Amino acid sequence: MANTHHTGDTALKPSAVKPKLPDMFKVLLINDDYTPMEFVVETIQRFFNKNREQATQIMLKVHTEGIGVCGVYPQDIAETKMNQVMIHAREAQHPLQCVVEPA
Repeated sequence: MANTHHTGDTALKPSAVKPKLPDMFKVLLINDDYTPMEFVVETIQRFFNKNREQATQIMLKVHTEGIGVCGVYPQDIAETKMNQVMIHAREAQHPLQCVVEPA
């Protein structure tokens, strides 16, 4: 009996559909008149992996423009970072506010 089982005829063709990238979200710090600038710089360095110069530039943007972007991440990471910042500020008894919005 002849072997009628074929192999190789059903090779997977590359899909024209690319996987959808996750929606991205900005993590923003909001200026207040009470949180020390140094605390803001240290917070940015700690939670957003920025060097001192980068963190200082973000802090100055928050200070002069009222709001500054610390980073852009998928939603779950952005919300985690926002919560970490809020807990850190609250533990230090600072009113620093951090929010997330679509990028």
